[in-house]
Amino acid sequence: MLRTMDWNRGFLACSPMFEPLRAHAGAFGDDWPRHADLQRLLDRRSPPLRNAGGMPLRVVPQGRRSDSFEDGYEPRLYLKGELQVREGNWHDLFNVLVWLAFPLAKAALNQRHYGALRVQRAPNRGPVQDALTLFDEGGVIVASSDEELLACLRDWQWKELFWGHRARLVRRMSFTLFGHAIYEKALRPFIGITSRGILLKVEPELFAAPLAEQLAVLDTRIAGYLADASRVTATRELAVVPVLGVPGWCAGNDMESFYDNTDYFRVARATEKRD
Repeated sequence: MLRTMDWNRGFLACSPMFEPLRAHAGAFGDDWPRHADLQRLLDRRSPPLRNAGGMPLRVVPQGRRSDSFEDGYEPRLYLKGELQVREGNWHDLFNVLVWLAFPLAKAALNQRHYGALRVQRAPNRGPVQDALTLFDEGGVIVASSDEELLACLRDWQWKELFWGHRARLVRRMSFTLFGHAIYEKALRPFIGITSRGILLKVEPELFAAPLAEQLAVLDTRIAGYLADASRVTATRELAVVPVLGVPGWCAGNDMESFYDNTDYFRVARATEKRD
């Protein structure tokens, strides 16, 4: 993980994993973007960024710890549109960039978080909050027009998915990072990075569309998925995805032997496979 003071204006070139952020992060200068710089990014986006209540997003410094419910991170975002950001911090910068790339999904996540917090009013997170946080921090959107490929992923058939069906996967399946903690890890990727995915069945035509259109479709679909209170209620509902297996996402994964590392591409126990 990079230290807070390590700024790299060329981070987008580090990995194809950053592709969803390219339209929003390509104009950074030689130093960390400040709050005002990030606010200008939010203000320039069309349509404007808003929370689930329709309030414009405002970048604000991280507040002091408070016992007040309304001063918590998610309530402030939901009630006031205040997005708390620490300057000079990769984790928070990527959170802002994910808001820019997936505004509807991030707003839906915040609304779910706020609703769960209102019900719970307890210091420890419940299972719904754990699941929402896991996707928010470590999520990946897996879209495919091929049910067999989706079944391979659900069943942890990693080598079959990433190597045996490699040509089909490139044409019929996409992996789009969502979690800002995974983006942070992608700055210096290491074997072991594992994401948790929401799987979407999509029409084949989606993969021929320009990237901006693909991202807009995925944003809308994921927002609707997250808005359904019957979904993402426990971490086990999110698919395990060893993201460095995605073709092109890791040096060396163009060799079959890469997928023989069972410490990373683990065999699932019966209780770990998703229905």
